[in-house]
Amino acid sequence: MYIYTVQMPDPPLIRIDLAAPTPAYEQIAAEIRSLLVTGELSPGATLPTVRQLGNDLNVHHNTVAQAYRILAEEGWLDLRRGRGARVISRAKPASPSRDSHNTFRLALKHLLAKAAAEGIAPEEIAQQLDTHARTFKNRPPEKGEL
Repeated sequence: MYIYTVQMPDPPLIRIDLAAPTPAYEQIAAEIRSLLVTGELSPGATLPTVRQLGNDLNVHHNTVAQAYRILAEEGWLDLRRGRGARVISRAKPASPSRDSHNTFRLALKHLLAKAAAEGIAPEEIAQQLDTHARTFKNRPPEKGEL
């Protein structure tokens, strides 16, 4: 197993598994997105350079650059050549479409099936879902939210 953990600004950590079937850039984007939606990374925070984070995670810097581009397209980051990536205030997204809901339900169904197949008890799954839902619910308000 090739799991790498790196300290980000302040207390946040990101962790990726290079042996996982999910591409490293998707893992990096997902880890940073989690830190953003929970408020662990706030607007104004500066992320490590793509080279620095690539070195820390033992991946090519273009892998980190791809993750940063994804997050910039989602409205989380401001990318400026020579200045790195900075977290920005993100406007509250529009109401999710039916397709977004269906995609979410299918992904969650697959994840839950995988957890059950690996022997994780339904009570543990429910507890983790509740814990994470509360974390996201208690995040700081986004720009345009009250």
